[in-house]
Amino acid sequence: MLKYEVLSPELTKTITENLHNAPKFKYAFADENAIRRENSPRDTASVWRTAFIRDIDKIMHCPYFNRYADKTQVFSLYKNDDITRRGLHVQLVSRIARTIGRTLGLNLDLIEAISLGHDIGHTPFGHAGERYLDALLYDHTGRHFNHNIHSVRVLDSIFPYNLSLQTLDGIACHNGELELSEYCPSLLSGFAEFDKKIEDCYLDSGNIKKLVPSTLEGCVVRIADIIAYLGKDRQDATKALGLSEEHFFQDTAIGSINAEIINNLIVNIIKNSYGKPYIKMDSEHFRALVQAKNDNYEKIYRNDAVESVLHNHIRPMMNDMYEKLLTDFAEGNTTSPIFTHHIDYVNKAHYKRPFPYEETEPNQIVTDYIASMTDDYFIDLYAHLFPHSRHTIIYKGYFDIV
Repeated sequence: MLKYEVLSPELTKTITENLHNAPKFKYAFADENAIRRENSPRDTASVWRTAFIRDIDKIMHCPYFNRYADKTQVFSLYKNDDITRRGLHVQLVSRIARTIGRTLGLNLDLIEAISLGHDIGHTPFGHAGERYLDALLYDHTGRHFNHNIHSVRVLDSIFPYNLSLQTLDGIACHNGELELSEYCPSLLSGFAEFDKKIEDCYLDSGNIKKLVPSTLEGCVVRIADIIAYLGKDRQDATKALGLSEEHFFQDTAIGSINAEIINNLIVNIIKNSYGKPYIKMDSEHFRALVQAKNDNYEKIYRNDAVESVLHNHIRPMMNDMYEKLLTDFAEGNTTSPIFTHHIDYVNKAHYKRPFPYEETEPNQIVTDYIASMTDDYFIDLYAHLFPHSRHTIIYKGYFDIV
């Protein structure tokens, strides 16, 4: 039987009265405290376009925002519009985070900016693609690739939009793979401290686990990221893998289907976080979340049907492509897609940079290019670069799925 938790009448009355009276929640991040790298008149907030609305606009108009639509969330190589892509995922994160944030009286524009930008640096082929690209970059440079850190790079370096420190920090710290029962913001002094944390993550990927958002809004997005994929990935698994609700552990405080999971975690977070300087779940719900996440790993993420084709074909294809593009750049082959489809594309954005983009370290340019690709673009480019390759990718269509 489905179970949907609700807020108590007493807490509902308190929240309703507070929302009606519109008090300024003391833990919400104030627009006027947003920090940018440059005090540009073009980025000055107005009464109708606040600091974080400006960040939202910049993110949504980033050339790479369109590419969310064809990047794997979990299931690659499916020609099926009913299976979630990363473009839907970031919207679900935004919706869940804003639902929590509105009730807690937080800054909804900051929440939306972090949510919409948090995966913009993600590779094609989901976390498998991220692991493959990390291995390549590390082998060549001793530096690591992580999608959350690369999302900052996209919005702060490849396209230097002069986003606020608070938005960039929330994006860097979102890490939906690391769950906590309580999220408490960690003060951030400024861009110098932030830049050091980002550089530390390039040098040691273990530092990703040490990142803590500096705002409650960033904390909300971090837990919303997990809430957004837990049940939704199960829905997709019914289409892609033929799994059903019965395949997953049933006796859990948060439920087993997507609607229950979203509802019950949101309600519990509100119960335990309202009026507090932190975001918290109780121990029962946290244990259930961890159990559900582990269940997903066992039944979905480590499923051979998800991993085998990527490991046997996409990984060697990415290796080939990386080396080919790196060689083309080193040889100055201006007819290569590394120039015509990437460097020229980035330069046409006309954003002010401290030095021309093509002077970036070559491995970083190649990494930027591959990370920017959609799944289909990657496969088409590989076929263009290696027309006689043995690697043949066959998509599963609507009528091929179990």
